[in-house]
This record gives sequence, C-alpha cells and structure tokens, in this order.
Amino acid sequence: FQAFYLRQATREFANDLDKLRSAGDFHQEKSVPLLISALKQGTACFSVEERRMVGGMVGEKAE
Repeated sequence: FQAFYLRQATREFANDLDKLRSAGDFHQEKSVPLLISALKQGTACFSVEERRMVGGMVGEKAE
C-alpha cells in the first residue's frame, strides 16, 4: 500500500514537488529524506480496511 500511495501522491503533486526541488533552500541530502518521510506519514490516515480495499482495487486493475 505504501508504494502505491507514494506513487499516487508524487503523480498528484508533481508540480508542487518540482517547485520544492527548485527552491533555493532545498538541500538534496537533507530535504529529500525529510520529504519522503512526510509523504510516508500520509499512509497513517488510512485504516487497515481502507488499505485492503485499495489493494484489492489495484490488484483487479492489474489483471
């Protein structure tokens, strides 16, 4: 679920992420791990049941 969530979040927020990366105060070695950690925390908003439901829908699309 986490990989799916991160993939979807980065697609949805691609323009915003590009703006962050081009900001003058963005430091690759410090900012990227912080950004990844922040995005991963978004998965905590979903219950186990919601994660299973999304996982099932993703599996159906792959078939």
